[in-house]
Amino acid sequence: MANQRIERDSMGGLSVPANAYYGAQTMRAVRNFPISDLRFSRRFIRAMGLIKGAAASVNVDLGLLDASLAEAIQLASEEVIDGKLDSEFVVDIFQTGSGTSTNMNANEVIANRAIEMLGGTLGSRKPVHPNDHVNIGQSSNDVIPTAIQIAALTAIEDELIPALARLQTALERQAAEFMPIIKTGRTHLQDATPIRLGQEFQGWAGQAERGIRRLRHAQSELAEVALGGTAVGTGINTHPEFAGRVCQRLSRQLGIRVHETTNHFQAQSTLDAVVEASGSIRTVAISLLKIANDIRWMGSGPRAGIGELKLPEVQPGSSIMPGKVNPVIAEALTMVCAQVIGNDTTVCMAGASSNFELNVMMPVAAHNLLQSISLLASATNNFVTQCVNGIEATAHGPAMVERGLAICTSLAPIIGYDAAADIAKEAALSGRTVREVASEKTSLSVAELDEILDPAKMTEPGLTGAPVAG
Repeated sequence: MANQRIERDSMGGLSVPANAYYGAQTMRAVRNFPISDLRFSRRFIRAMGLIKGAAASVNVDLGLLDASLAEAIQLASEEVIDGKLDSEFVVDIFQTGSGTSTNMNANEVIANRAIEMLGGTLGSRKPVHPNDHVNIGQSSNDVIPTAIQIAALTAIEDELIPALARLQTALERQAAEFMPIIKTGRTHLQDATPIRLGQEFQGWAGQAERGIRRLRHAQSELAEVALGGTAVGTGINTHPEFAGRVCQRLSRQLGIRVHETTNHFQAQSTLDAVVEASGSIRTVAISLLKIANDIRWMGSGPRAGIGELKLPEVQPGSSIMPGKVNPVIAEALTMVCAQVIGNDTTVCMAGASSNFELNVMMPVAAHNLLQSISLLASATNNFVTQCVNGIEATAHGPAMVERGLAICTSLAPIIGYDAAADIAKEAALSGRTVREVASEKTSLSVAELDEILDPAKMTEPGLTGAPVAG
């Protein structure tokens, strides 16, 4: 047919769309895995292009590849890096567990585009061969895990860490603004001793800051790549300097250090670095889930809820209840967190499918890890822009401090725990304040009670707990 061409691989000829840059092995994978509409992300495809382009350059330097062919391969790889050939990456995520189909997809696309640049015929494998030229010194078994780690490393650097840094900055700004506001703390969902609203925001900012710290450690693990191990970690059919030189080039291009592993047998027979990175990302998701839930609970109401925060009103909240407004931005973030936690479970299962010299669930691990990074970054940025930046404090929190029962905690060092507990119980039963009951049941003066029950001092360690003179 005019719109088809015949391409050949080691299994024989196969019909391929005439204008496609991919070839027979890619087409076989398309036929073998008609499972989903999931494909490798832009970030992963870019990583594949980076590896193939750097490999071609290094192979020229090593005397293994003709310079004219390498130049065409590099130009084709640049188009892969830039996203110009994304439509040619057609293999399903649910494919061969090593990702061989996608490695060959990249090799065929780059080879055929290079052939076209050199004036040759698509599918001819001349003058550029997908295996003999584009794949020199490589195996799917070391290229795919390297691409996963480079893609995740750069996604964390470019997307997730900046998003968390924005969140940290926004929360720290709110913490400073709200520090004068004193409210009732809560433990076990019950009233606890007073806390400053700013201190709560300070806690959330600390979660974001430590999330960044955890991601930095994950990056250090991801930076150690499997490239150079080829089939089973022995480095068969690759130059001993190949991987090190490719990593140097990649480091310069990325602005992030990438280095060859010191132990190839662990690097490509496992997904341990990917599992650890996914775990760090899951921890970030759990931190964000706590922050989003706290904020939406503290904004609940406006009359029958906690009502200590006023969240930005972004859309009507009900098709039946006029005037209802819901914390939808926080809810969107919580759903993303749930997705990320589920993705991490898949990555863990993928990591557990490392048999002998190779992991056999690399594509699905790549998809879930990169999706988690992208979703968290996007949802966090949205949360900052549409929710956190517009949060206002209400008067409800401070108004309830005097009625809190846990402020009797500062009485305990003065009159003893049991006596303080009796005061709290009577205050709860009578509906009176701790101050009112204490003035009746103790010999403490008004001035002494003012000193002991000062909520501001309860929020500053070291200013409470000392016996009152006299």
